[in-house]
This record gives sequence, C-alpha cells and structure tokens, in this order.
Amino acid sequence: MKRIFSLFLPLSQLALAQADTIETVVVEGRQSNLLGKAISASEGVIGAKEIALRPLLRTGEVLELVPGMVVTQHSGTGKANQYFLRGFNLDHGTDFANVVDGMPVNMRSHGHGQGYTDLNFIIPETIASVAYKKGAYYADVGDFSGAGSAHIKTLSTLDGGRIGLAAGKDGYQRLLLLNGFELAGGETVMALEGSRYDGPWSGIQEDLEKTNVLLKHTQPLGTGRLSVAFMAYDNQWNSADQIPSRAVAQGVISELGVIDDSLGGESSRYSVNVDWQQDAWHASAYLIQYDLSLWSNFTYYLDDDNDGDQFEQLDDRRVYGGQLNYLQQTRWAGHAVSNRFGADVRVDDIDEVGLYQTQARQRLGVKRSDQVEEMSVGLYWENRIAWSEQLRTVLGVRYNYLDFEVNDRAGVNQSGVDLRVNSGQGDDDIVSLKGSIIYSVSDEWEVYASAGQGLHSNDVRGATIRIDPDSGDSVNTVDPLVRSFGYEAGVRAFFHERLNASIALWSLELDSELLFVGDAGNTEASRASERQGIELTAYYHFNEHWSADLEYAYTDAEFSDSAPEGNDIPGAIEQVLQAGISADFANGWFGSLRLRHFGERPLIEDGSVTSDDSTIWNLRAGYRSGHWSVYTDVLNLSDSDAHDVDYYYESRLRGEAGGVEDIHYHVIEPRTVRVSLEYRY
Repeated sequence: MKRIFSLFLPLSQLALAQADTIETVVVEGRQSNLLGKAISASEGVIGAKEIALRPLLRTGEVLELVPGMVVTQHSGTGKANQYFLRGFNLDHGTDFANVVDGMPVNMRSHGHGQGYTDLNFIIPETIASVAYKKGAYYADVGDFSGAGSAHIKTLSTLDGGRIGLAAGKDGYQRLLLLNGFELAGGETVMALEGSRYDGPWSGIQEDLEKTNVLLKHTQPLGTGRLSVAFMAYDNQWNSADQIPSRAVAQGVISELGVIDDSLGGESSRYSVNVDWQQDAWHASAYLIQYDLSLWSNFTYYLDDDNDGDQFEQLDDRRVYGGQLNYLQQTRWAGHAVSNRFGADVRVDDIDEVGLYQTQARQRLGVKRSDQVEEMSVGLYWENRIAWSEQLRTVLGVRYNYLDFEVNDRAGVNQSGVDLRVNSGQGDDDIVSLKGSIIYSVSDEWEVYASAGQGLHSNDVRGATIRIDPDSGDSVNTVDPLVRSFGYEAGVRAFFHERLNASIALWSLELDSELLFVGDAGNTEASRASERQGIELTAYYHFNEHWSADLEYAYTDAEFSDSAPEGNDIPGAIEQVLQAGISADFANGWFGSLRLRHFGERPLIEDGSVTSDDSTIWNLRAGYRSGHWSVYTDVLNLSDSDAHDVDYYYESRLRGEAGGVEDIHYHVIEPRTVRVSLEYRY
C-alpha cells in the first residue's frame, strides 16, 4: 500500500462572515458570542474554566459538556466509554468523531469495535477548549461524523506551576503536576498525571494504574507559530463488566458483583504531533503508537461449558498522517468571500488486530488474527459568502477515498476454519455535499438552515471477509464507506454576554449497511434508520460569579423499513436532560452542582424490553486562598443505584441447562467522595 504523509489543518476554526470582510477567529467558552461565526445552531465551544468546575468520575465524561451527549461505562475505568447522542448508541465512537490537537482518536478496524474512542490519555486540566459540531454540515469533518464531532485543544501556555494531590473512597489516589515556563523564546507546558483506583466492586479490585504525560512547546516562527507536542499514556486495570439481572435476583452476586473475576485490560498510547500556522496557512502532522489487550466475557458459558466464553481482543498499530488548510479571502461583486481548501491523509498500519479465546487471560486458541493497512485521503472545499449584513451562505464539498489491505495471520483457527480466504484488498470513495444559510435577525438573534451528507467507515475486515470464523459458512461483505444524510433548522440567541441559548430541529438518515462485529469476528446485518429530534440549550450568567445552564434533547429514532421483529432501535435514548449551577467567588469559594437524566430506551426492536431511566447528581465545592486550593467532589450525590448501561441478550451461567435471554447491566458506581489539594506557584 502506498504510504502518504502530509500536513494537516486544525478542524476547530470558525470563519466569521461580515459585510466587509471574512476573518478567522478563535472563540472559547459558553460566554463567547457565536453570532456571525457559527453555521448551525448545533455547534459551540466549551472553555477551560467551565471544564475546571465540572466534577468528573472518568476522563471521558468531559464529552458530556456537548449538549445531549451521555457518557457511561459498562466495564473497567481503563476501557473507552460508551457514548449516546441523537438517538445513537454510539458504542465506543462509531458515529462521533473526536480529534485532539489535530490527531484523530477514533480507531479504524479496531480490535474491540469500529471507531473505538479512548480518551483516557487526556489530562483534563490540560484541556484549553472543546469545540463541538453536531450534524454533517461541515466540510472539514470526515469519517465517523454522522452524529457530530468534538475537537479538543490542549493548553499552549500556562502561567506558573501547579501540584495536586487527591484521595478518595475505594483506594482512589491521584497525583497531578503542571508547569509552564518560557524556553528559547517560546512557551513550554509540562504535565504529569498518575492515578490509582480499586473501585467499589465485590469480588474484584480494579487495581487501576494510569500514567499520563504531556510535553508541549510553542514557538513563534516568522509571522506565525510552531507547536511540537509529545504525549504518553500507559494503563492497566481489572474490569467489572455488565452482569445478568437474574444473577442478582437469585442472590448469586450483588449488584456490585462479577461473574468472571479475571477480566480487564492493558493499553498504551504514545504520540508526537507538530502544528504550524502562518497567515492563511495552517498545517499539522502526527505519529501515534497504540496498543490494547482487552479481556471480556459477556455470555459466560453459552458457547463453552468447560472453559467459559472469555476472549481477548488485541490491537497493535501505528497511526500517522496530517492535514493542510489554506484560507483565501477575496471579494466578489462587492461581497466578502472566503474559500477554504483542505486536504488530509491518514494511515493505520496495524501489525495485529486479533480475537482469541481465553480463560483467566490465558490463550486457548485463535479465532481471528489479521494484519491490516488502511490509507485514507480527504479533500474539501468550503465557500462562505456574506451577501449582506444579515445574510450569508456556506457551501462545501468533500471527497473521501479509502484504500485497504487485510492479511490473515492465523491460518487455520481453533474451530478448524482456514481463514486465509478472508484476506484481500480493496478501495472505496464517496463525495459529500453540505450547505447552510444563515440570517441575522438582529444583533441578538440568528437563524440557520443546514443540510449535509456524512459518512463513517466500516471495519475493513468486514469488506474482505468470505467465511464465518466459527462455522466456516459464507457471509456477506460490508460496504467500506457508508452514507448518512442530515438536515436541521435552528435559532441562536445571545444577550448582553449573559444569555446564550439555542434551539435546533434536526433529522438524520443512515443507509442500510452491514457491520463487522469485533466481539465475534464476523458481520451482522443492520437496517436503514431515521432519527429526528429537538435540542434546547440555555446558559445564563447572572453576574461574574454565578452561572446556570440547561440542556434538553428529545429524539425519535426508528428503523426505516417495517420488519416483524419491530422498528425500535435498541439503545436509542429518547430524552436527555442536563442542568447545573456554578459559582466562583472573589473571596475564594467556588463550586458546581450538576444533574444528569437520561430516559428509558428500548433494548430490543419490538420495544417490549426497555431500560429504566437514570438520574444522578454530582457536586463540587472548594476554596482558594493564596497559592493553595482545596475542593471536594461528591459523585452520585444521591447514591442512586440506577444503571449506567443496559443490554438484552442471551447468556448462560454455570449450572444452567441452556442460554437465557436477560437484561445485562452495569450499575452506576455508588456515592463516592474525593478530596483534592492543590498548590500553585
């Protein structure tokens, strides 16, 4: 496969159209006025101050700052989170693209699942901003972006240093070191995070050991700037996976118990990235080394009464690529016009993506093992025209090309199936059109109409597969690239730097497709789907000390066709509500109280089995004095025993005569208190 390595553009810039000029601006925080800048009502920016006031149980919960997003977990703290947005059970990231400093986070053809998005390598205190874009209306966003995207920027400068220590229930310990200083005429940021956690589980200790490092230097270069960063992440943990309801009802285990006490994982990520910006040019490049070994057991003894159904998913890869962007500003017939041209390249060089049968983490046989190479190229053009002081348009076209090769490493697997016929190569491409019309009603109101085509890639092992690795039966292949189409109408309001509010009515259609299932090593059918909904957001700053926010999302999601099994989409959340109040006083006191509610959702297509709804409260309260600060997080304040996630499928416990269909769930962690002490210098 031909290797291509080029420079890359940042995806989080917003172009500002005015009557006389169109300029590039950078915005940060809920108090930023996006009127005249945004191209839909479904985009926004979260700043570092808002993130700092948010109590987090897990790093991935930073994405809950995206309105309507629910972030949960069905396994150990080291595994990627479960994400829910706009009627999608996004699993670990299939239709929501995440980018950190120009580096893609979603993993293609991943050992656990397509689009796997593990954010554990981020130190929350190093996040400068999160720019989110929901919908498929943005030409600069490509793969995995059907439901939207988030672009996380880390700090480029830090005033002084910071040392933090935290401790809490169930063996929670955390060390944080941050320092910023001038070096060689530029700014350097250094950060170190170390965490340990045993968890509240019965019969297992998570024994989490996580280490994160960030080293970033930003240097003026001519009329622009150059930034170079190194990130390192290493983690190991034990997992308390989802459990069957009947095991709790029968007293076999408690809600905090486990069926298989040898589950868990090990993961590491090391990256180097370079970012350069000068005048109208912006480019970046990256190199990532990533590894994961993950042991899971969802069905217990359904397939094997003696050894159990535990399996290991393995992923060992390098990811490298980059993007380049040029912004041209001109005038046409007296109107301000901008044209942005961009190109991006990504290569996933996967030494092994594998699936093994295991017992107590010891390999008993191989189900699939492949070497995979994927190369993608994206080209786009975006045009913005300010037709008047009130009216502007945005038109975009994007071209995506994917080339891939799969080579079997297993030969004859444990089932006696010769997997060499599943090797192969291929390519696919897709053109996407996008557009928005924006009208400024006044200095406080703006309305939007947007439409666009999006896409996500499938696991390319599913594009070359010929036979099932268990039975040897022939199977259908998947489409490498899958189309989506969405549109929305919205309104945004911004009053006197106090109220920032928006309403969006949206719809999204996803083509019929087949999916490659990493847990089984084969493909399964999916159906065309339609989703529509409404989202409301309101952020009010009473004064410089007090602020409140409210976010509500309603989604109607169903399969497009009519089938005997029903048309409900399993895991599609109908209602999500998040609200909070925050305070930061001049006398040193600060804190926030957060509410998160997500409603019941169908677990099977006919809607006869549903999950319960879930409501939790989180609290942070602290005090600063001089160089010192201390704060307390109370997570799950009301000690709710609701479920983080629910599934409905067949499993078998030891001693049962056969498989039993049951709800399998992961309970929200009980109320826990964590105290943090920090010194700034």
